[in-house]
Amino acid sequence: MLVVSEEVREALAARRPVVALESTIVAHGLPRPHDLRVALELEEAVRQEGAVPATIAVPDGRLHIGLDRKRLERVTGAEGIRKLGHRDLPLALAVGASGATTVSATAQPAATAGIRVFATGGPGGVHREWTAAQDESADLRLPARTRITVVCAGVKSILDVPATLQRLETLGVAVAGYGTDRFPGFRLSDSGHPVDWTLRTPEEVAAVMRAQDALRGPEPALIVAHPVPKEEQLDPELHARVLAEALRGSARPAARTAKAWVRR
Repeated sequence: MLVVSEEVREALAARRPVVALESTIVAHGLPRPHDLRVALELEEAVRQEGAVPATIAVPDGRLHIGLDRKRLERVTGAEGIRKLGHRDLPLALAVGASGATTVSATAQPAATAGIRVFATGGPGGVHREWTAAQDESADLRLPARTRITVVCAGVKSILDVPATLQRLETLGVAVAGYGTDRFPGFRLSDSGHPVDWTLRTPEEVAAVMRAQDALRGPEPALIVAHPVPKEEQLDPELHARVLAEALRGSARPAARTAKAWVRR
């Protein structure tokens, strides 16, 4: 049920760099035909840096690590492509379903195949008002027991960022800013919260990965938070205003539902 592409298999055997990529970010995060275009651009960006891309997905009930053009088109263009978290993988494989993998469903198969670096936009985290809903992404728990380095742009600003950082600390997941002492906010260079550690070169990141292996303890991930350049980030004032409006808008239906249940 696990299929490693020939290109990825040869690169791993030759100890050449391989970077895992999730597929949900394009299959469910972008409209057509932009999804396929961005998927190809992501792979090309990895190639330009001298590494082999390994986009992970489940076309037709088989978990593929590394997709050819035909399967990439299938995952981004076909109807009925499911969004698969780690808990969904055995079900999808057993019934022959097709799906795109989230962060949690990408990290573990990548690590199983021997891939140590995974690049994504922004993993999930602790949702706002967690004390009421207890809504927390599986993107947090799986990296707590998966030895892989996740390079990302922080977490999405719709989440409870300080609670997410606290949860990562509790789970033993190391977090470092890449070239910054601030934790980025996905489309913002700075989420408003600091990080305890700063790494400034690929060599420093690699040194941390080697130290993780040498310690031979629990096997949590390393999160390397690489901020979007300030000149390319969303306007922070516009971002804050739109986010506040969206949060107020989402709170109104919830309040109406709660009142309806009270009346019953």
